[in-house]
Amino acid sequence: MTANQTTAVLIPCLNEEKTIGRVVTAFRQQLPDAQIYVYDNDSDDRTSEFAAQAGAIVRIAPERGKGNVLRRMLRDIDADRYVLVDGDDTYPAQDVHALLDALDKGWDMVVGDRLSSTYFTENKRPFHNSGNRLVRSVINHTFHAHVHDVMSGYRAFNNLFAKSYAVMSNGFEIETEMTIFALDRKMRVTEVPVQYRDRVEGSVSKLSTFSDGAKVLNMIFRLVYENRPLPFFGSLGVIIGGVGFGLALWVCIEFAQTGEVRRFPLLIGSTMLMLIGVISIFTGLILAVMARRDRAQFAFESQIYIASSHNRPSVSESFDNRASEHISLIR
Repeated sequence: MTANQTTAVLIPCLNEEKTIGRVVTAFRQQLPDAQIYVYDNDSDDRTSEFAAQAGAIVRIAPERGKGNVLRRMLRDIDADRYVLVDGDDTYPAQDVHALLDALDKGWDMVVGDRLSSTYFTENKRPFHNSGNRLVRSVINHTFHAHVHDVMSGYRAFNNLFAKSYAVMSNGFEIETEMTIFALDRKMRVTEVPVQYRDRVEGSVSKLSTFSDGAKVLNMIFRLVYENRPLPFFGSLGVIIGGVGFGLALWVCIEFAQTGEVRRFPLLIGSTMLMLIGVISIFTGLILAVMARRDRAQFAFESQIYIASSHNRPSVSESFDNRASEHISLIR
C-alpha cells in the first residue's frame, strides 16, 4: 500500500444482526486505517444498531436488492481501494490482505476464489454448487476466460473500476455482472484463493436458489447477446438459415424427381427462414462493430481517467470528509 492510499470496506447487508458486528470488528482489526461502511438494506432487525456499535459508518439503502445497494455505495464513496464483502461472516477478514496485495500489483479487480478452497465442503446447498459450475462454464466459454469463482461476494477493486462500472442489476446477480463487465472491457482481473465457511446457526440466506438462479442466467443471456453479438446472432442465423436451406433442398429434390413443386407453402417458408438467417448474421456483424467501438471508447476514456487521476487531489481528502459524516439512524 502506497502512502496516503485510502481503503473503503463496503458491506451491503439485510437482516444480519447475528453476524454484522463480528464482521465489522474483524475488518477493523485487519485494516485499522480503513473506513468500514455498512449499507443497511432496510433491515427488519437490529443490523444497523449492531454495525454502528462495532464502529462502522452506517447508512440506509431503502431500495431492496444487493445491486441497488452497491450502486449507491459506488456513487457515495470515494477511495483508492475498495473491498466488497458480505455481512454474513462467511468470508474470513484475514484473507483481505491477499486481495489488497494483489490489487496493489496493478490489477483492476481481485476476486476471492472460494471454489478452489473450502466452498464445496462448507456449502450445504447442492443446487448452489451446481449453479456456480454452470455459470462459470458459460462465462468462461463465452468470454474465453479462466475465472474460477464468477459469483464470489468477496473482492477488491480500484478507483478506476468503481467509477467506470455502471451497476445495471438490482439483485444477487450483481457479482456475475461485475465479472462480465471486467472481462468484456479487458480490465485486469485476477483471483486469489480465500477460505469460505457456511453461515452461523440462525443466520438465513436471502439467496433463492431457483428464482435468483434464473435471474443470473437471464442476465448472462442478455450480456452475451449485448457484448458478444456476432457469435450469438451468427449462430442463431446459421441454425435458422440451415433449417430453411434443408427444407428448400427437399423441395428442389422433389421437383427434380417429379418436375412439379407440390409444396409451395414449404418452399415459401424455407425461403423466409433463409432470409431470416441472413438478416440475423448481418445483425450480428453490425452489432459486433458497435460493441467493439464501445470497448475502444471505454479503453480510451480509461486512459484519460488514469492520466487525470495523477494530477487531481488525492482521493483521501474527500474520503476523510465523507468518512467523518457518521449518519445517525432514525428507526
